[in-house]
Amino acid sequence: MTKSNLDAIVMENLDPGFCEEVSLMPGGANIKKCYACGTCAAGCPVTSIDEDYNCRSIIRKVLYGMREEVLKSPEIWLCVMCYRCYARCPQQVNFTDIMRALRHLSVKGGFAPEAMLAKEDEFDRKAHMVRRDLVKLAVAGKKKPASSKAAAVKPKKSKA
Repeated sequence: MTKSNLDAIVMENLDPGFCEEVSLMPGGANIKKCYACGTCAAGCPVTSIDEDYNCRSIIRKVLYGMREEVLKSPEIWLCVMCYRCYARCPQQVNFTDIMRALRHLSVKGGFAPEAMLAKEDEFDRKAHMVRRDLVKLAVAGKKKPASSKAAAVKPKKSKA
């Protein structure tokens, strides 16, 4: 179930210094230049597979000062740090580095789930291994095997 974009924003819960704090972190300088064009979301590989993930929405929440909502959100951990959003952004909002800053603030503020943090390195390592293997297959001009077991068992066709 997707969360409504029409949820009420409670003014008392906003932190007007949050955006400034993020903008002062490495890579965050251009966050205030975002005008919500959606180019980041349109090119994001995570957005293409997860309809609930919206990097543009995260930026807007930072700009509004929604510190706790952003730092508690599992969405800040979904970014794959590919820099596609930054490469396409007409305002050079460095979303990837902003996500890194948000993760840092989440851990520092005690908002990050301990169970997830313990597995974060494992998640990244496995994701990079899958990507590496797929890139090697593509470079070699091979098709992706249905499964590693199937590839190992499948006999090669002989040229007759």
